[in-house]
Amino acid sequence: MADVTRRLHLRHLRAAPTTWVSHTVRGRAKRAGTGLSFWYRPLTAALSEVPVDDRELPLLFHARTEDFADVTVQATVTYRVSDPAAAAGRLDFSIDPYRGTWRGQPLDQVAGLLAELAQQPALDLIARLPLAEALTTGIAGVRASVADALAADPRLTETGVSVVSARVVAIRPEPDLERALQTPTREQVQQEADRATYARRAHAVQQEQAIAENELQSKIELARREQELVEQHGANTRREAELDAETQLVAARADAARKEVASVAAAERTRRQAGSEADATRVRDDARAAGARVVGLAEAEAEAARLAAYRDLPPAVLQALALKEFAGQLPQINEVTVTPDLISKLVGRLG
Repeated sequence: MADVTRRLHLRHLRAAPTTWVSHTVRGRAKRAGTGLSFWYRPLTAALSEVPVDDRELPLLFHARTEDFADVTVQATVTYRVSDPAAAAGRLDFSIDPYRGTWRGQPLDQVAGLLAELAQQPALDLIARLPLAEALTTGIAGVRASVADALAADPRLTETGVSVVSARVVAIRPEPDLERALQTPTREQVQQEADRATYARRAHAVQQEQAIAENELQSKIELARREQELVEQHGANTRREAELDAETQLVAARADAARKEVASVAAAERTRRQAGSEADATRVRDDARAAGARVVGLAEAEAEAARLAAYRDLPPAVLQALALKEFAGQLPQINEVTVTPDLISKLVGRLG
């Protein structure tokens, strides 16, 4: 869109570098070109503005395949106005001299023309293809047919429009039909995923079995080593017992031999000393017997003398001596109570 400014009764237009502008006064062209900037009188000026840059036109239309399946074609056409003077002569690209805006919609007319020209060859080609072929290999054929039709159409040439490129983005069926077509592929992918999962699980089971076998082998090896250790420990203990037994046997034999030698020596000494000891024993026995006889005789004589002394004593003295002897055998008496009756009885007995 041109940039229009006001100064009194005049207007100034400044066009973009990608815009072609023509200025006509009273039917005569005063100036035409891209990127112009000039003053003009709005009452007498007729202005046209044509964009000459590349423009993208997205297209979306429906078609039917050979097997009566509805598909949607998504395409993009790139075009440009190669002859702006011819385009301005065929389409209404005039602009308001006061505001600089288009009076009509010329680009919509160009887009409608391109859409009609692009749809016809695409519809003809898809109508001859089955659905599977249209979805898989139909894109290239549709793109080539659309590009050829747009390049050879005389109306575009007369309008001054050139098609730079034509691209077919996608050909898609209806959603239900698309899901149905995707089902085999989805199932195949799911089967591959399941197969990979099963393979992974099988591999994991094999790994677990290998780990379990390794652990079992390790336990077996450990048990075998423990058994060898126990056997070795028992052998060592048995060997130590045997060595201790042999040592004790040697010590016992040595002790027995030593005792035997000592016994022989003691017997020899006993045999040698037996004669002298027997004589000494006999002498001691004789001395002891003689001494016993002497002591017995002395005690008998002393007892006879004592009895002879007691024989001549009166009975009262004997009773007193008996009481004295009896008192010597009694335990210690701290206090004795003597009653008059006891004294009278004692005096009666003594009198």
